[in-house]
Amino acid sequence: MLNQENISSGQYFQKDVANVANVAALNLDDAEIVRDVANYSEWPVPQPLTAKIEAEPYPIESLPAIVRAAVDEVHGFVKAPLPMVAASAISALSLAIQAHYDVERANALHSPTGLFMLTIADSGERKSTCDRFFTKAIIDYEEAQAESAKPEIKNYKADMDSWEAKRGGVKDQIRQLAKSGKPTANQEAELRDLEHDKPEPPRIPRLMYADATPEALAYSLAKQWPSGGVVSAEAGIVFGSHGMGKDSVMRNLATLNQLWDGASLKIDRKSSESFSVRGARLTVALQVQTETLNSFFEKSGVLARGTGFLARFLVSWPESTQGYRLFTEAPESWPQLAAFNRQITKILNIPAPINEDGALTPQMLTLTPEAKAAWIEFHDGIETQLSSGGVLFDVRDVASKIADNATRLAALFHVFEGGVGAISLDAFERASAIVAWHLNESRRFFGEIALPAELSDAVRLNDWLIQHCRRDHTHFVAKRHAHRYGTIREAMRFDAAITELEALDRIQIRKDGKKISILVNPKLLTQEGA
Repeated sequence: MLNQENISSGQYFQKDVANVANVAALNLDDAEIVRDVANYSEWPVPQPLTAKIEAEPYPIESLPAIVRAAVDEVHGFVKAPLPMVAASAISALSLAIQAHYDVERANALHSPTGLFMLTIADSGERKSTCDRFFTKAIIDYEEAQAESAKPEIKNYKADMDSWEAKRGGVKDQIRQLAKSGKPTANQEAELRDLEHDKPEPPRIPRLMYADATPEALAYSLAKQWPSGGVVSAEAGIVFGSHGMGKDSVMRNLATLNQLWDGASLKIDRKSSESFSVRGARLTVALQVQTETLNSFFEKSGVLARGTGFLARFLVSWPESTQGYRLFTEAPESWPQLAAFNRQITKILNIPAPINEDGALTPQMLTLTPEAKAAWIEFHDGIETQLSSGGVLFDVRDVASKIADNATRLAALFHVFEGGVGAISLDAFERASAIVAWHLNESRRFFGEIALPAELSDAVRLNDWLIQHCRRDHTHFVAKRHAHRYGTIREAMRFDAAITELEALDRIQIRKDGKKISILVNPKLLTQEGA
């Protein structure tokens, strides 16, 4: 077995000494290298490549009572990870409430109440099932609105047919008069009047989207209904769509960022109608697999984080429950979920504040003085950890948005619980506990998996070197060989990874003329050092 004892005694490297002839091309004193590496205790302890951050229990006690009871009820039957169940419930709050309220956290600092939520989990964790439970009231509302709008749609179609016939007739008159050289001023004026009288399609609430591209989503928010949400258990549809292709990724990330901000935006299109989005509100609730998200990182380069796109999400990376979900009969009734859905329905039935241009004009919520003081303390506590050396430095993009997300969630709690007036200290403190949990999840994920490119390269090279040395019972490899047969072929990235591993005491570089060898810290070749 490979361990410290047989490394320090030289047993593990006897094969290297016996086969020095096989690596003579290195033109190095290989026996000396073997002896140097065999001095196990003289090597420094290798520093970790990634930060291991422990998961914290989800603060379910911070949810509003009705939400908490419904989450417990659904979780007991579905047995999906608890944070995933809670995210489905919070997403439903966001989708139902965002059209009605914005929130002001300080003078000139205000935002929508819509949330972006991202659960990182494997397929089969039952997010779709959770979403169906918590969005039932929203789906029922959509269906009821579509049904009641059928007569209005028929009237609109008839009005359009009549308008198009009139417009076609006037255009024919202009064409005939122009051919005979007669004046067309009256007909042109009539055509202009018709353009002003073009029937407008009825606005019918559509809140749920599963696989719309950012541009298609923006169009629906501009032309159909100004409040919506992308709710999907297969976020690969979103992150892997052609809308997130290399040529369009920056434009579409900017679109989603602006919708989270509640900003107006203009979409220019070459082959079809350009349009503007004003007063729209968006919720995003996605599940994505680690591999899909990392592929998106590779495709988008630094844009996903550099543009602040992922910083806007409340991230969760829960432990899988697959393998532990023993069969449970469905309960005969769902009293807690029914209470949750009744409250969502009550909110949805309040007419959305939409102006004559189709834009939302949400009411502005504020914080009580006590809640604002707590928000300032929360904000400043985060801010002091963003500088180099601070615990939040590596996720400073996410952390810089977390105080904003805290007030959004506090507003959702306030409205759902029937709060009157300004948002209370209690609502803010409970919301801040939950977003702080999500911030820790971001630290876990971005610290261990979604690494910056230079560190990701170092991790890949580190893993390849260890596997190579273990497989060949060696402790060093020619740098040229590692570059040619390893995981990184681009010279600058390869050298940057070497530099990173050297700085972390994981490797040493030995030179003999033009020949360069990479020596792997023997502590990494033991079970405990891997």
